[in-house]
Amino acid sequence: MSRRSDLLLELADDELILGWRDSEWTGIAPFLEEDVAFSSIAQNEIGHARALYELAAVELGTTADELAFDRAPADYRCAPLVELRRLEWARTIARHWLYETADAIRLESLRASGDRELAGLAAKLDREELYHRMHAEMWIDRLLAVEEGRQKLDDALEELWPYALGVLDDELRPELVHRVEERLGRPMPTVEPVRRGDHVAELGELLDEMTSVRRSAPGAQW
Repeated sequence: MSRRSDLLLELADDELILGWRDSEWTGIAPFLEEDVAFSSIAQNEIGHARALYELAAVELGTTADELAFDRAPADYRCAPLVELRRLEWARTIARHWLYETADAIRLESLRASGDRELAGLAAKLDREELYHRMHAEMWIDRLLAVEEGRQKLDDALEELWPYALGVLDDELRPELVHRVEERLGRPMPTVEPVRRGDHVAELGELLDEMTSVRRSAPGAQW
């Protein structure tokens, strides 16, 4: 597998798994507006995954459906940050913001790539991700505005920080540290990243749920 296809799968797997995780808030978010917002964000992420899988599939001689649903859990390239099931609001917001911040850095790098096809797709995704970043920033502002919210957010960020560092490679990771620390106005702890390949137990459970229709109707298309 080439580095290009590996990178495409990293991005696609991140977007697919996070989209499913975001969709878990549908019907149970703390506000009606957030039911709508997270459902919309989830749809966008899964749509982005589809576009990335299709690009990878051409290179790998397969289909987007097979890449999305037919691989073994160990073959997924997603970052552990997106795999975690966090049905608690402050932690969900912390993951949302950390991921979108890291993803913005990653897309900026890809937009400058000499690979015109990949750069063009990254530019398209970046335009659509702008809403996600605005939504995440709005919630960071709201949580930081009150002492209880700030404390809950700080606790969640401390917990998820090693996972967030694992979203980016060694070259891009320092920029994530810079942007997070600048936004929060304080240093983040120096910790080892939880890297890709170190899957959490929740991934297998999620993939079993995600692929149930595919397994019950072989040949079904996305």
